[in-house]
Amino acid sequence: MRVVIQRVSEASVTIDHQVHGQIKRGLLVLVGIEDADTAEDIQWLSNKIVNLRIFDDANGVMNCSIKDINGELLVVSQFTLHASTKKGNRPSYIKASKPDIAIPLYKNFKNVLAAELGKPIQTGVFGADMKVALLNDGPVTILIDSKNKE
Repeated sequence: MRVVIQRVSEASVTIDHQVHGQIKRGLLVLVGIEDADTAEDIQWLSNKIVNLRIFDDANGVMNCSIKDINGELLVVSQFTLHASTKKGNRPSYIKASKPDIAIPLYKNFKNVLAAELGKPIQTGVFGADMKVALLNDGPVTILIDSKNKE
């Protein structure tokens, strides 16, 4: 699994001109799923996300997690995170999972994240044409790939 994590002051996802999910202070997580992803990847990544210390403490040092600040999560599926641009100018998405594999993994990821955070999370809709709006705070943007554990 690959994720792009953005610390936000606010974020939302709109589908067909209607807001489907929105948060205030917290994390926007864009997630790409590949066939090799497992429950172990989901557990490792979820734990990493909710405990990542990227929010400022009282001294202005990034020392607090989303759990520490009681922040919110917005999770949006994004198969293009597995784009390969190695050959030519048209990205290949061959590593991105097809819906029959990706949807159950995406649902499990959302459930595990909510359990790790200890409260419901906001989401987009898998496969929908979504408009994502955000106000990046910092800016702080982190890339994590569960296969590299970095």
